[in-house]
Amino acid sequence: MERLSELLLLLSLLTFLQLRGSMAKWTAATATFYGGADASQTMGGACGYGNLYSAGYGVLTTALSTALFNNGGMCGSCYQIKCDSTKSSWCKPGGQTVTVTATNFCPPNYALASNNGGWCNPPRQHFDMAQPAWEVIGVFRAGIIPVYYRRVRCQRKGGVRFQVNGNPYFELVSISNVGGSGVICAVWIKGAKTDWMPMSRNWGMNWQSSAYLNGQSLSFRVQTDDGKILTFYNVAPSNWWFGGTYTPTLNF
Repeated sequence: MERLSELLLLLSLLTFLQLRGSMAKWTAATATFYGGADASQTMGGACGYGNLYSAGYGVLTTALSTALFNNGGMCGSCYQIKCDSTKSSWCKPGGQTVTVTATNFCPPNYALASNNGGWCNPPRQHFDMAQPAWEVIGVFRAGIIPVYYRRVRCQRKGGVRFQVNGNPYFELVSISNVGGSGVICAVWIKGAKTDWMPMSRNWGMNWQSSAYLNGQSLSFRVQTDDGKILTFYNVAPSNWWFGGTYTPTLNF
């Protein structure tokens, strides 16, 4: 057991160092935009956050290409993006940067060439940003711009949010508004009468369990991809209901 604890600690340290390195490095990519001037058409999406306004993400969001999305594993990650003015005259003057949260997937379009419309085809690293976020750094008429990006820590207010859906023998929990690394890599659930049970990723940031937990208060343990773990005790009271959202005050 002691050896296992040491290995887990080492793994967490290596993950943290890798993440810190990725946060410091600027990488070349490209960016387009979608969703309208008010970002109303960015709601929902492949991460399962639903209404991005109420989920805490607002209009500063982005969809990720296949090369960045990692089958939903990077949902919730935050990126600082700037237009590369050395390669384009369509950058806004002043060298502004914008920080966005990954909330959606930009699917490939193999009917178009990767350099002519198939912007999200692998192995391209591409951001399809919500229009209000894109217009911080790029001129609307451009349509597409070269950018540099780096991953940064997410700044969130109001605590992590747990929305519980499903049925009596299937809990599907959407977890949003995660600060720090922003990316969840493991989740556990506990009823008032049960031990901790691991959940599995269903899709995006929706995590599932097949336990019968009706009438029990629910606790959650969440691990982010920088190795940090937080435990949220009795997040949902014993009279919780499917479709309800429960928000403790803690955040990463």
